[in-house]
Amino acid sequence: MSVLLTACISINLVIAQTPPPKPNDANTPLYLMKSDYPVPYGPVKAETIVASIDKVYSYLESNTPMRLINKITKAEITDLSKTDTSAIMEPGAFRLSSYEWGVTYGAMLLATESTGDPKYAQYATKRINFLASLYPFYKMMWDNGFQTTNPYKRVFKPMALDDCGAMCAAMVKTSKFINNKSLRPMIDGYADYVMNKEYRLADGTIARNRPQRNTLWLDDMYMSIPAMAQMGSLTGDKKYFDEATKQVLAFADRMFVKEKGLFRHGWIEEMTEHPAFHWGRANGWAVLTLCELLDVLPESHPNYAKVLELYRNHIRGIAQCQSGKGFWHQLLDRNDSYLETSATAIFTYCIAHGINKGWIDPSAYGPVALLGWNATSTKINDQGQIEGTCVGTGMGFDPAFYYYRPVHPMAAHGYGPVLLAGAEMLKLMKNFQVVINETGVMVYKPGVDWRHLQIR
Repeated sequence: MSVLLTACISINLVIAQTPPPKPNDANTPLYLMKSDYPVPYGPVKAETIVASIDKVYSYLESNTPMRLINKITKAEITDLSKTDTSAIMEPGAFRLSSYEWGVTYGAMLLATESTGDPKYAQYATKRINFLASLYPFYKMMWDNGFQTTNPYKRVFKPMALDDCGAMCAAMVKTSKFINNKSLRPMIDGYADYVMNKEYRLADGTIARNRPQRNTLWLDDMYMSIPAMAQMGSLTGDKKYFDEATKQVLAFADRMFVKEKGLFRHGWIEEMTEHPAFHWGRANGWAVLTLCELLDVLPESHPNYAKVLELYRNHIRGIAQCQSGKGFWHQLLDRNDSYLETSATAIFTYCIAHGINKGWIDPSAYGPVALLGWNATSTKINDQGQIEGTCVGTGMGFDPAFYYYRPVHPMAAHGYGPVLLAGAEMLKLMKNFQVVINETGVMVYKPGVDWRHLQIR
């Protein structure tokens, strides 16, 4: 081996063994270094969103049967004229007529609108038509005295807004989607309870008598107002819009904390100072209510501008509470409370929806929505279940009550919101340019030249 060759090999070995210089501002453009994001960051492909929606759909399709069976023999009852007290709806993972499933039915309709795939809407229409097909038989049983064993008793005699408000709104949407007038008896029964039978304060504000007399629950905005709004859209009767906007403004007057841009969860008339807990999902129900109302409220209505202003103020407060991982906290303004999925999904939907409707600035809020969806999508497990959702929750008077509420994939509250978020984000990705560069994610209207805004 020549001396020259030996020297070259030695030099190469030394070079190979010499570690590269540590990056510094002189030898490396540090602003180009990759960030170590704990959740996906940046634009998402449409097919990825559809795959997430599909996964949830497949799980629900398999786990929410729509059959009437004999509770003793378990045999299916196909002749509804033979329905009697031994008939029950086949149990599935979730109840088909709960308020959570009212959200889910509406989300399935939106998923078909966003993707063009009819299977999602078919999920909703088949189950709602199934419920409607049972109505005349169970009503006859009710009228004939079979009341205590009647599985439909909360339809004929609702005991709370939870029994009827969200389902009423979903049934109206479905009736318009498939032009099915046979749903009207159930719709009218639900709407009658919401409009005329739920307990109210002296000024007419919807209320409850628990945990104390004359208590407002923020959740009840969603359990009542979307039904009123949809009835206004269905009938053209202005009284529904008047009542819906009256309720929104009454709740906001007592429960919206302007300096934070957030709603408190509860308000009790006899208290001089009210519980100041900004529970995530309750704020989700409130802003979802505003979206549902604005979707159908005529712009000429005298309260339209007030409702829109409240929506914008609430969105501003919500956006300021988003965590660096894209989720929102169980208590929105307490960053040591856990990150919660259902609220994150609702906020993602409501922000994306506002952008798509032109209510809020896409450049300001588009990245918030995208970060929220990227976080939400990580909570869809391989089975299509939604993880990280807080279980049903009452109104609390101390932070520990909220901090330690359990989370569970069988908490029904997460499924509709996740489907809503995915379907609306799919629209946003189609309607706007979404890019990422040194400034992070940017969202623009089509045709805007964003390249001159890159940092160098």
